[in-house]
Amino acid sequence: MLEYTATCLFGLEGLLGEEIDALGYTRTQTIDGRITFTADAAAAAVCNINLRYAERLYLNLGHFHAETFEALFEGTRSLPLEDWIGKNDAFPVRGHSIKSTLFSVPDCQRIIKKAAATRLGQAYGMTQLPETGIKYQIDFFLFKNNITLMIDLSGTPLHKRGYRPKTVQAPLRETLAAAVAKLARPREDVLFCDPFCGSGTILIEATMLMRNIAPGLSRRFAAEKYPQFSEKLWQMAREEAKANERNTDFACLGSDIDPAAVELAAECAKQAGVEASISFLCQDARVLESGGRRGTIATNPPYGERLMSPEEVDVLYQDIGRAWKKNLERWQIYVLTSHEAFPRLFGRRADKIRKLYNGMIPCHLYQFFKNHT
Repeated sequence: MLEYTATCLFGLEGLLGEEIDALGYTRTQTIDGRITFTADAAAAAVCNINLRYAERLYLNLGHFHAETFEALFEGTRSLPLEDWIGKNDAFPVRGHSIKSTLFSVPDCQRIIKKAAATRLGQAYGMTQLPETGIKYQIDFFLFKNNITLMIDLSGTPLHKRGYRPKTVQAPLRETLAAAVAKLARPREDVLFCDPFCGSGTILIEATMLMRNIAPGLSRRFAAEKYPQFSEKLWQMAREEAKANERNTDFACLGSDIDPAAVELAAECAKQAGVEASISFLCQDARVLESGGRRGTIATNPPYGERLMSPEEVDVLYQDIGRAWKKNLERWQIYVLTSHEAFPRLFGRRADKIRKLYNGMIPCHLYQFFKNHT
């Protein structure tokens, strides 16, 4: 069995953990932004292809305590790096240090690189390593003087699904959009709506979730070049993911006041292969009406940080609060924003609030299950 780490945005650990459990793997540790678990070699392909809420997948090389550079060097040199990295392979180093004595990341990178080169040079009987072969990105995570050395199995971050070739200003990361969609409880018999759709990410992720389309099915990963994970593993994982897709009558409606955003959203939905499930139109969010349908809004409106001024956003929140209370009486509403005064401006008390992070911006998902003041 191998030990893996999957990282995620803060606040998504619960959703990511549920995914790992559902795949049949054994969690061993959960801390902010990362989950460690044990699994077989096939998990490298299965997790990269299927995890919706993870940012990266790593193979753990080992753990040790390091309060000095000497301990960092010796701990790194003690690991069997040659089991993974060949004599010609490249092994750049990057990482993070949090609440640790060794706080300088560049210095840690230098020491780990030197120790790894020493270990590999001794293993292969070489004084100079060419590093012209496969790239094995070494990452370290140093937390409270305990370090984990890992190999990046994803390469390009997992939130980059491949369906968004370009984006509008202030995009929502796909992994966070998937989480918002999941928490909004999409259902076949309820219209799923985003009246600030931007590039359509929440709606695309909701449709992929309902159709059980694996988020990584249309892209490639760093570990596909590693001989330790055979081509057959990747082929089997993709075939299984494709076989698990399902048909659904789930329907979405996306709108935005910016016609360029609407055009881009439609293009992204087509790239994701879900255009048949989503309708887009250019419309002001304040004129949205139910049309007698049951519906759920899941949206990420402007915060007043990158789009619109704070004063404009305050007015917008007040306007949609009045309009949606009048026109969408029975609809459930999920709004992700960093604006702490949102419930007051919106004019309603949230039934539930969940803290999430949009990149490094702390946000709250305000959830309204019934129409009240």
